[in-house]
Amino acid sequence: MAQAHPSIELSQRARLAIVCAVMLGLFLSALDQTVVGTALPTIVTDLGGNSLYVWVVTAYLVTGTVTIPIYGKLSDIFGRKIMLIIGISLFLLGSALSGLSQNMAELIAFRGLQGLGAGALFPISLAIIGDLFTPRERGKYQGFFGAVFGLAFLVGPFLGGFITDNISWHWVFYVNIPIGIVALAVISWILPNHRSEGPRPAIDYLGALLFTAAVIPLLIGLTEKGLTTASGQTIGWLDWRVGGLLALAAVLGAVFIFVESRVAEPIVPLDLFKVRTYAASQAAMFLLSFAFFIGVIFLPRYYQAVRGISATASGYMLWPLLLGMMGTSVLAGLVISRTGRYKLLLVGSMALSAIGMLLMTQLSATVGDWTLWGWMLVVGIGIGPSMSGYTVVVQNAVPQRSIGVATSNLTFFRQVGGSVGLAVAGTYLASTFSTQLPKNLAKAGVPTALTSHFKAGGGASLTGVGNLAAQLRHLLPPPVRHFIPEIVYAIHESLAQAIGGSFWLGVVGAGLGVLAALYMKEVPLRTSLAEHRPPARPAQEDAAEPELVKVP
Repeated sequence: MAQAHPSIELSQRARLAIVCAVMLGLFLSALDQTVVGTALPTIVTDLGGNSLYVWVVTAYLVTGTVTIPIYGKLSDIFGRKIMLIIGISLFLLGSALSGLSQNMAELIAFRGLQGLGAGALFPISLAIIGDLFTPRERGKYQGFFGAVFGLAFLVGPFLGGFITDNISWHWVFYVNIPIGIVALAVISWILPNHRSEGPRPAIDYLGALLFTAAVIPLLIGLTEKGLTTASGQTIGWLDWRVGGLLALAAVLGAVFIFVESRVAEPIVPLDLFKVRTYAASQAAMFLLSFAFFIGVIFLPRYYQAVRGISATASGYMLWPLLLGMMGTSVLAGLVISRTGRYKLLLVGSMALSAIGMLLMTQLSATVGDWTLWGWMLVVGIGIGPSMSGYTVVVQNAVPQRSIGVATSNLTFFRQVGGSVGLAVAGTYLASTFSTQLPKNLAKAGVPTALTSHFKAGGGASLTGVGNLAAQLRHLLPPPVRHFIPEIVYAIHESLAQAIGGSFWLGVVGAGLGVLAALYMKEVPLRTSLAEHRPPARPAQEDAAEPELVKVP
């Protein structure tokens, strides 16, 4: 059998140095979201822009998501090195300027610039592993990337809280700079700028423009869903700021697909979706993210609003979820590399995540810590293999020349799946809370007059963080204040049940993900050039033979 070869041949020492550098880049991208999220209340208070709070997150989300497939395609054309250097440089520039912000408008603009760079970090880092290692080797390295993602969620809340409380919120952004400079130096010095042989294809400027125009209203519409206006009204699906933007995104998306089907080198090659394994993997990742983001976002809210702990501490209460995810991400990568098989592992893990989500639907205000941690651990163990597995599967299912765009599409579907899941779950949570609160108030013995008041919507504003009993003392007249303990219990129980109920959406998402994983055709991971068939069209199940570039 011929000796195995990746697309870029380097010494093992050089390859490991590059892996460490791109892992630092990935850590930057994942860490930034958790660190800034913890510090954001202090930042907004200092800069005086509470009405623009959500746009600090939205600006980063939009620019970071829109650019993901574009970076992936450009890295296939111009090479990973140059595009990753551009991405890290933009991210560091945006970080430095965000730390220097003097008002909310500046912070929003610079967070958008940060996002323009962040869009390159995750997909190109994963694509570089596809260049450095053969498909059979990639699993164990992609598994470590999943662990880095989980580590960022563990470290981020503590780091963000510590820096904000003891130094200054400005350093929440400055902390990115030394890490990014180290990654930039190693990548610039060691990584060759490998690109496909042959004439350089034309850039699909129209496709990039249409893709951007379609994704921006999609993400903004999903972000606006559930927000409260200055008049106190909640923005619903039929509001033009949600339904109108989503309809616009659908129209522009249809135009984008029409254009992409008729250009020679599209930003998003539609032919790749004819590959059964590729299409099923993208669908499975979308559905898994739809389910997973519910837990990552709503469980901290449960701990803060129902259990009354701090934002920083609530992040650490998710340790079983993250520990399970990190451990099985690494383990699954090693198993895939050793056996060359993945379908049974991914189907089984997806099913386990659905079981974990089902357990989480039993969430209540009084559930024990160890019970809840056990449920989280099951979810994390189920999620972990997908963090590394689907990247390996997708990269093995497409020609080597398409690894960049294929990997970036997987990242894009992960991001959009999470955004859609949160928007839908937010609606479900609000509806369930409104239904459960009157029942729990009546069950606790609260008079009908008070129950009617909360049924009319008086309880929704009391589901935030803070001392709920103290808030009620200011809101309720003295004759009924002795019902405050019962009202507090009813509100907490209703919110816990609503959050638990939202996990039914996770059960559905993970269940559909099992079907998507079952639909995959398992293509054994290649271990040598001898196992390659002649170059194949993207529409075929097996990937084309990679181009080899020897680097001294």
